[in-house]
Amino acid sequence: MSRMIVDCAIYRDGHRIEGPEDYSDALAAARAAGDTFLWIGLAEPTTAELDLVSEEFGLHPLAVEDAVNAHQRPKLESYPDSLFMVLKTLGYHSEGHLVTSGEVMLFLGDSYVMTVRHGSDSPLAALRAQLEKQPDLLRYGPSAVLHSVCDTIVDGYLEAADGLQADLDEVEADVFAPGRPVRGTAERIYGFKRQLVAARRATGPLLEPMLRLARGGEPFVEAEAQPYLRDVADHLARANEQVEGMDRLLTDILSANLAQVSVQQNNDMRQISAWAALAAVPTMIAGIYGMNFDFMPELRQPWGYPAALLLMTVVCVGLHRVFKRSGWL
Repeated sequence: MSRMIVDCAIYRDGHRIEGPEDYSDALAAARAAGDTFLWIGLAEPTTAELDLVSEEFGLHPLAVEDAVNAHQRPKLESYPDSLFMVLKTLGYHSEGHLVTSGEVMLFLGDSYVMTVRHGSDSPLAALRAQLEKQPDLLRYGPSAVLHSVCDTIVDGYLEAADGLQADLDEVEADVFAPGRPVRGTAERIYGFKRQLVAARRATGPLLEPMLRLARGGEPFVEAEAQPYLRDVADHLARANEQVEGMDRLLTDILSANLAQVSVQQNNDMRQISAWAALAAVPTMIAGIYGMNFDFMPELRQPWGYPAALLLMTVVCVGLHRVFKRSGWL
């Protein structure tokens, strides 16, 4: 049990206070005090472990099932005794130009907030320490934790979007660079598009739940937190628009790259055809004069052989100039 519990603390008036180490006793103490709340953080709990906690907190079985099984879609669900929210985290790694994702689930209820994380890209450890330095914000209780978690995760979206934008600019420069298209550009674009798909799965579905929180009326969310949540919703909308804009631009870049490849292939075919025509003329003339018939023009003349070579040269030079002017060579 201790393995999955990252931290468990009681907060009163924005400050962390001493309390029972057992989460069950700590929750009872927070509810008895009336002006305190319990913040418990869990890391990748198993079904059995979370079932023990859910019995004490009165969590809904469907929400518990979602919290155990990762790979959930971002959402906000209201139950009689709790509010359940799922968020996806994004991490951008510039070394491999890779976007990784994780998940954070939040339970808000009577005098408690529970955070459940899955994956390595979790900002909650640093977030708790940062919040404890802001008692004016933390005194709003579980709503302050909800806002801070959402705000930190959405800020991560913006950082990931900035990193992806830099990669997109590099891909765009390679596609439209002078000369032949860079080999493997299409594969690179497809790989980049997969990164954007992961980002869209995090940012897109979260917009509607954030707007619900910003409008107010959700249980266990204080009205004082609504302005902060509206600010988070605005940042999320900006991140969502940035990701969608990159996705549309990447589609255009892919179309441009395929068009460039097609044009280059046409140019190659024209050059091959031009050189084939240049080779066909002397081959045809040599083939005619190599048929060994007795009666052929200039066959017995001493200047016949040089004349045939001169004819080949003149025709090839003429074709070369024609192809050069037309851009085939």
